[in-house]
Amino acid sequence: MVVFSEFQKIGIGLMGFGFFFLLFGMLLYFDSVLLAFGNILFLTGLTLIIGFRRTAHFFFQRHKCRGSFFFLGGVSLVLCRWPIIGMLVESYGFVLLFRSFFPMALGFVLSAVNIPFLNTFFSSSSSMV
Repeated sequence: MVVFSEFQKIGIGLMGFGFFFLLFGMLLYFDSVLLAFGNILFLTGLTLIIGFRRTAHFFFQRHKCRGSFFFLGGVSLVLCRWPIIGMLVESYGFVLLFRSFFPMALGFVLSAVNIPFLNTFFSSSSSMV
C-alpha cells in the first residue's frame, strides 16, 4: 500500500481542482480567469506531490527545455488574459514535455484488453462481416 504524506494529499486535491477549473474554463469558451486559476492550482499541486526540487529538475532538464519554455510561456499568456493562444502554446509544450510518457500510456490502454468489462470494446477477434 502506498503511503502519502499530508503535502501529497493536499497536492492531489489541488491538482484535481486544477483539472476541474481547466476543463470548466475551456467549456465556458476559454474563460481566462478559470484557466489561470486552473493552471496555478495544477502547478502548485504538482509541486506539492513530487516536491519543489523534483519539479524544478523535471521542468529544467536540458532535453525538456523547449517543452518547458512553451508550457510555462502558455501559462503566462493565459495569466496575461490571452487564453486561446495561451492554451494552444501550453498544449504544445505539454506534448513536448510528456512525449516520452505517451507510449507507456498507450501500452497501458492497450493492455486493457485483459480487463473483462473493457474486453468487449477492444476485442480484436470480432469481425465486421
